[in-house]
Amino acid sequence: MKAITIVGASLAGLRAAETLRREGFDGTINVVGDEVHRPYDRPPLSKQFLSGEWDRGRIELVRPESFDDLNLTWHLGAAATAIDPTNHAVTLASGEVLSAEGVVIATGARARTLPGSMAGVHTLRTVDDAQAVRQAFDSGVDRLVIIGSGFIGAEVAATARERGIDVTMIEMAMQPFERSLGAEVGSVLAEIHVEHGVDLRRGVGYKAFVGGDRVSGVELTDGTTVNADLVVVGIGVLPNTEWLDGSGLAVDDGVVCDETSLVAPGIVAAGDVARWPNQHFGDSMRVEHWDNATTQGVHAAKRLLHGPTVGPYAPVPWFWTDQYDRKIQLAGRTTGFDRFDVVEGSFAERRFAGLYARGGVLVAVVGFNRPRHVMRYRALIEAKTPYEHALAAEI
Repeated sequence: MKAITIVGASLAGLRAAETLRREGFDGTINVVGDEVHRPYDRPPLSKQFLSGEWDRGRIELVRPESFDDLNLTWHLGAAATAIDPTNHAVTLASGEVLSAEGVVIATGARARTLPGSMAGVHTLRTVDDAQAVRQAFDSGVDRLVIIGSGFIGAEVAATARERGIDVTMIEMAMQPFERSLGAEVGSVLAEIHVEHGVDLRRGVGYKAFVGGDRVSGVELTDGTTVNADLVVVGIGVLPNTEWLDGSGLAVDDGVVCDETSLVAPGIVAAGDVARWPNQHFGDSMRVEHWDNATTQGVHAAKRLLHGPTVGPYAPVPWFWTDQYDRKIQLAGRTTGFDRFDVVEGSFAERRFAGLYARGGVLVAVVGFNRPRHVMRYRALIEAKTPYEHALAAEI
């Protein structure tokens, strides 16, 4: 190969570029990004960066001189609009066509939005989003409404409360994180937010924004209206795959890969945009977390360079979220779990580790301020440990 195009100036895209160089590729690497920024770290955007604790420099993934060492050709502020899989040509919004022998798709995902948005209504996915919300916080916002209590919603709520802002959080489900952690653990998280002063409205959804030139409230599906100076919408993301329309590449809530991250000959995918069959769990998944973007970016680059000698990508996913003084971690896959047990600590003390089973096998572990337990049980998940053996394990 003489040239490779990485579509997506993301964490996954950066790790792919680093791996290509580390594995000895010395040809041209084009990196395409629709933002004007080089890759940066997203998890702090809703926490340390939003709070004002960190400045812009703290979220850089690598030092500027390290970018120079990689010898990358950047195409920033230049979204990809099409791909020809046969000759691996990527067309940019400017009309420029980048030709290559290989392509890494790492276009990530974008925040879902709601109809009727107006001034004062924000999503929080990019550094520019986070900067706008941070400036609003600094200007003296009194009443914040957050729609959605997933990662972004819950972390923004915690950050805002620590800054003394009144927060109302709206959640259609009966508990925060119910889909990923289950209702029982979600209820503990709900109690933590309520104890910190969040007005948590559960089982109710967004109907309309209220206001003229600027938002002044949110009308809910139960007929009530919540006053707001600022609204943050955190209702999940959509994978960025529209630019693949008409390419013939398979798209199904993400770009479809095989078990090795291969999309088509000479094309691989990694990060939030990739959907692949994880052989460890026996189902197809798309993972929207930092750790997966890092490891899959590495794996996809190796698959592109070395071919099928690179085996299946079958990790045990892992994520964390920081809310108030709680570090919440989950390793594994909770989809379809049929049993849950607390094995260390208790819900009452808000410090515990809990295990999830599916079909008699350990499939996930959650920890609230129990990092050691999460990492040790993660090893048991990797070993496909029978659940009863996991319960009896001395951790």
